[in-house]
Amino acid sequence: MTSTMPDTPVALPAELRTNLDRAVAQVNSVVLGKASQVNLAFVSLLAGGHLLIEDLPGVGKTTLAHALAATLDLSFQRIQFTSDLLPSDIIGVSIFERDHNRFEFHPGPLFAQLVLADEINRATPKTQSALLEAMAEQQVTVDGRSHALPAPFFVVATQNPLDLAGTYPLPDSQLDRFLLRISLDYPSREAERELLTSANRQQIIAKLAPCMSAAEIQTLREHVGAVVTSPALIDYVQGLISITRAHAEIRIGLSPRAGLALLMAARSHALVAGRGYCLPEDVQAVFVPVAAHRLTLSGAGTRDRLQLARALLNEVPVR
Repeated sequence: MTSTMPDTPVALPAELRTNLDRAVAQVNSVVLGKASQVNLAFVSLLAGGHLLIEDLPGVGKTTLAHALAATLDLSFQRIQFTSDLLPSDIIGVSIFERDHNRFEFHPGPLFAQLVLADEINRATPKTQSALLEAMAEQQVTVDGRSHALPAPFFVVATQNPLDLAGTYPLPDSQLDRFLLRISLDYPSREAERELLTSANRQQIIAKLAPCMSAAEIQTLREHVGAVVTSPALIDYVQGLISITRAHAEIRIGLSPRAGLALLMAARSHALVAGRGYCLPEDVQAVFVPVAAHRLTLSGAGTRDRLQLARALLNEVPVR
């Protein structure tokens, strides 16, 4: 994969760079005090992945998704996941049309460019798994026929902590479809004060002007694949992957697909930061959001996934 990449960085066109910076700044003006999380949301989108936000209700998860859709001029659908939600409620259903004497497919809310899967772990595993094909292949299959989803296609899923009532844990196969998992946490005192004294977030979002188009996002995704990664950086990525497979506290480490996800997220992080080449700092910035939810612990230690992923960064030297 790296052999086909250019030896020298390819710079973004000036207008595209300006529009990307404006888009990031505009989302930050809505989701206050969360610059790192906003940055990672753009990283996930431009890398062609999907984003899982796990946190308590009311900290801005839905606001972030709305702000992204408005800023990037993407068609938007919000799906509220509940225990009685069925796969057909998400994907759509074939209905017999008497006038044409045949079944016609009626698309569900999944057929949007940005889909907010709100409280995804309140639905049953059967409904959760309905997203697997869509997220992996950007299509859905109904009655033996495949239907392409719009491009770009980006799922932002929110998840309540598992100790809250009425939640179902996402299976590992579903978690692996999310490029990054992040949390927003409570705002700082300064950000919360501005939030309390400024206009309603919904009113602000309604007034947002698009900073980019879907075509520009597709172009940026192509540029992510052209971000230069040196052999030394690949060695560093492999070192991080290898340690997860040999660590005493980890039963199942990162897969080759997870390694590809880590590298793609690092490239995307470099592009968002304004560079056409990848640094170890880019890998370090995305490692925990990429790796933590993909680790299966052995039960031999006391640390959770996040704590362990952060610790692994200190165990692999940068050479």
